[in-house]
Amino acid sequence: MPMNRPVATALAAALCLLTAACGSSSDGKAADATAEAAASKTGYPVTLDNCGQRETFDKAPGRVVVMNGASVAEVSTLLALGLGDRIVANQQTYGNSEVPGRAEAIEKLPDGGVKQNDAFDVPRETMIGLRPDLVLSTTAYGFDEKNGFATRDQLKAAGAHSYVSPQGCDQDTAGMTIADSYRLLRDMGKVFNVSDKAEELIAASEKKIAGVADKVKGEKKPKVMVLFSNMSMGGNDFSSVVAKGIYNDILAEAGGANAFENASEGSFADLSKEKVAATAVDALVVIGYNDPDPAAYAEKLLKEFPQWPAARNNTYVTLSDSMYLGPSNDLAVEEIAKMLHPGAL
Repeated sequence: MPMNRPVATALAAALCLLTAACGSSSDGKAADATAEAAASKTGYPVTLDNCGQRETFDKAPGRVVVMNGASVAEVSTLLALGLGDRIVANQQTYGNSEVPGRAEAIEKLPDGGVKQNDAFDVPRETMIGLRPDLVLSTTAYGFDEKNGFATRDQLKAAGAHSYVSPQGCDQDTAGMTIADSYRLLRDMGKVFNVSDKAEELIAASEKKIAGVADKVKGEKKPKVMVLFSNMSMGGNDFSSVVAKGIYNDILAEAGGANAFENASEGSFADLSKEKVAATAVDALVVIGYNDPDPAAYAEKLLKEFPQWPAARNNTYVTLSDSMYLGPSNDLAVEEIAKMLHPGAL
């Protein structure tokens, strides 16, 4: 049957469009394959979904700013991955560490000449002036404009990526666990294309913790008080006592339990002297945050509360960065287990 010209023309156009579409799909697949091959070879691009924001890295950052955040999680993670040379300004320090040489390595890092603002961190103008390509913050607090900080959008506009560490999106770290330390390592491993090193560190930590946990399995779990030495966070005599967070996960792996876990819904409890005195404490874990002598603080507490089993047996250990988010939680698990169950290890 003869086909009129308009219909023939329309059909030819449709076939042309179909052919073009097929060609476009083929070209797209080829382009995707090329991109995948390039990513496989270089490790980039890398995309992270971080606190509701997507960050895509086309190369490893070379100018990193580590915000304070009352933490050493981020700087310790970078050092553990061998990335200290990427840091142009670090604001984190505990003053000491369970890892030999780490405190000294942190001390030697550049601080960027930063004069911290009233919120004890890098002001917006100073941050932009540092020309970072990656800014790390323990919680979303570090990117809050009302605190005088550069927002994540402002940093993006200035050409910088930003990253909030695990459990820090809503500034509530009560749900933090050791797994979050591993996630931080993995994320930084991807960002800097050192995933093999990150997985090596994680595997070693998991193996050590599993070994300790197996040795103390079935043992009675002593009640442990965990607190920061010489630090005030509230209105009561004992406002730096740990209630929830990664500390409890560490205690559990070491065969212990937090004596004050139910004293607060948040990470810290603000306790009176009477409440502390009325609680049976079997052991102390004192975290030294820029305190040159946390042991003196522990001994003072034991004298102040002689009724504690911990005081009668002089049972305490002082720790620092291994008790917090970071790459060294296995060291805290081991040291606490030795204190609580010396016959098992």
